[in-house]
Amino acid sequence: MEIPVYLFTGFLESGKTKFIQETLEDPRFTDGTSTLVLVCEEGEVEYDPSRYPAAGVHIEYVESEADLTEAGLSALCKKHKAKQVLVEYNGMWQNLSLFYAMPKDWVLYQEMCFVDSTTFESYNKNMRSLVVDKFTTADLVVFNRYLDRCDKTELHKAVRACSRGAQIIYEYPNGEAEQDEIEDPLPFDRDADAFEIEDRDYAVWYRDLSEQMQAYDGKTVTVKCLILSEKKLARDERAAGRKIMTCCVEDTVFSGLVCRFPGEIPQDGAWVRLTAKISIEPHKAYGKDGPVLDCISYRPAEKPEQEIATFY
Repeated sequence: MEIPVYLFTGFLESGKTKFIQETLEDPRFTDGTSTLVLVCEEGEVEYDPSRYPAAGVHIEYVESEADLTEAGLSALCKKHKAKQVLVEYNGMWQNLSLFYAMPKDWVLYQEMCFVDSTTFESYNKNMRSLVVDKFTTADLVVFNRYLDRCDKTELHKAVRACSRGAQIIYEYPNGEAEQDEIEDPLPFDRDADAFEIEDRDYAVWYRDLSEQMQAYDGKTVTVKCLILSEKKLARDERAAGRKIMTCCVEDTVFSGLVCRFPGEIPQDGAWVRLTAKISIEPHKAYGKDGPVLDCISYRPAEKPEQEIATFY
């Protein structure tokens, strides 16, 4: 049987505990079903079980990131015969530590990230990699304690640099909430039969292609990319792409696509201006359906002025 997991991320004093407490006070959620609450950091606000409408809520504390093990989490779940799990996660821990430790029957139902708007600028400047870690997989980002002096555009851009799919909400000190309605137009016309990707837009295009593959099926793209050989590819195939940096140099990876060449193949390590038709099809390099480029033409090109592509 699958056990739903609700993950609450964000830095210390960002409002996670308050939200979870209110959730557990809701009789529609706390109906007697055995619920395991994993608390990975302790702030000023404490849980008050006396306010829960039904029994069955069990709070356990996880003291260190190293304690996140599949065996340990399974044992806690078995101990309380939990049917659902809520996790108040430590903002200084990497999400992958939890994802890798989750038992096989745990299924992540929703991930919500809470952000204190008044301190976000400092976190984003000094702990950018941790901010990216939390925004990248979040289903919902809540900017609470929002004040009019905060710039919604900058907050919006910070989230969209990591995820185009996350919902964004601004919550004011008086409790009123406002949904983010800033439009996010792509810097290219995805609806056109053929379009060109500017050098500065490669990272945005690559991410959108990964998230909305079917929207690109059958389209023709022109893009500057680096050609590399890969062991998993056939003789007439190469990887075409660029290095993308998410937040810092340590997060830079080559993000390429399978490209088939019907005739002459560019030399390994060459930069080219490639025009190709995109097909979404199964390929062993992806282990599933993925975008395959069928080369129509290419010509040698100078490497981009900014060789490593970024989202901002």
